[in-house]
Amino acid sequence: MIHDVLENSALYENMNPNFKLVFEHLRTTDFENMPLGKYDLNRDVRVIVSLANGRRVEDSQVEVHDEFIDIQMPVSTREMMGWMPRSELKELASKSYNSDDVTFYRETPTSFVTVMPHEFVIFFPSDGHQPCLLDGNVKKVVVKVRK
Repeated sequence: MIHDVLENSALYENMNPNFKLVFEHLRTTDFENMPLGKYDLNRDVRVIVSLANGRRVEDSQVEVHDEFIDIQMPVSTREMMGWMPRSELKELASKSYNSDDVTFYRETPTSFVTVMPHEFVIFFPSDGHQPCLLDGNVKKVVVKVRK
């Protein structure tokens, strides 16, 4: 997991062939005024702009992805996200066998980070994560990048 401010995103652009495109898009797009929806930057990058319902830690599950890296950035307000190593996840809740690429676990995250607008978090397939931990809703951007 990486947590940083958008202004430092160039530090991470060489970690994946698509990261330069993704971070340029995140730096130059007005997500506050962008309609909700999904769109592809290319065949390996999907951008999702959503209004996510906040939830409590005890009412949600830790998720992991096998094929995609998540880059998440809140737009409207701060968002707390839980994290723990995938290797420590043992109690399977559900697995998606379709194109959603998500598996859920029942564990409680071991660490939490508060992410402000114009900050981002990168969750790799080795990272269990629990987003949207807040009261109310958050407009956010999630970028799915093929690993």
